[in-house]
Amino acid sequence: MQWWQAIILGIIEGVTEFLPVSSTGHLTIAQKLMGMSLEDQSLLAFTAVIQIGAIIAAIIYFWDDIWRVLGAWWVGLWAAEKRKKFDYKYGWAIIIGSVPIAVVGLLFKDEIETVLRSLWFVAIGLIVWSGVMWLADRYGKATRPEKSTTWKDALIIGAVQVLSLIPGVSRSGATMSAGLLRGFDRVAATKLSFFLGIPALVAAGTLQAVTQYQHIADGVGWFNTLLATVVSFLVGYAAIAWLLKFVASNDFSLFIWYRLGLGAVLIGLLVTGVLAAV
Repeated sequence: MQWWQAIILGIIEGVTEFLPVSSTGHLTIAQKLMGMSLEDQSLLAFTAVIQIGAIIAAIIYFWDDIWRVLGAWWVGLWAAEKRKKFDYKYGWAIIIGSVPIAVVGLLFKDEIETVLRSLWFVAIGLIVWSGVMWLADRYGKATRPEKSTTWKDALIIGAVQVLSLIPGVSRSGATMSAGLLRGFDRVAATKLSFFLGIPALVAAGTLQAVTQYQHIADGVGWFNTLLATVVSFLVGYAAIAWLLKFVASNDFSLFIWYRLGLGAVLIGLLVTGVLAAV
């Protein structure tokens, strides 16, 4: 991997991590177009590690909210009278909602890193989940505020988040769609998507950094990995600000049409042999 390729991949990660278009799918396509092997363990670890940059951007952007919820949750652990506060309950909701993807991710780690690396999964995931997003857009009531969130909501949305382990589905696309179908307004669904993504992606990136340290050093290189991580942080921060403003007054149509178009083009490239699936 060249330094300029790391920058391009960092930009792609930063832009797509929070948009409902699948960051893993976009990175997989870009890596393949750059002539990289999708079966390279160092490249797989690189993809997971650079997500930490975008997640750090989310942590900084939502720092006041995160600190408030963490503080209320911690105080509530020791003082029963504080447990009626919404932030205490919201803290537990995020923890509970993060469990499904952690369990499934660990149980099926090998399959996720091998079988699901095929570009066919990316193409199918992009197209099929566009239909789910359309249903969420059309039938979601979009009336529930953030303060109506329960642990049951978070668990259901967290369970749907598991589907984002399939490249092309999109973690934010899965959680935001589930949030809309649970009746949340778009801003509330988007913020919950961010909060559920923080523990999942930090854990995944850290696990890859620790267990695949030498693979990264011998493969794509740590300089390129850290460079892409910094770029994803800078671009990701801007993407968060834009997305929150966008969803406040727009539906998913832009993202749905984009996903369908990209999926169709990708299938065309695979069928004609321009791109190999792995």
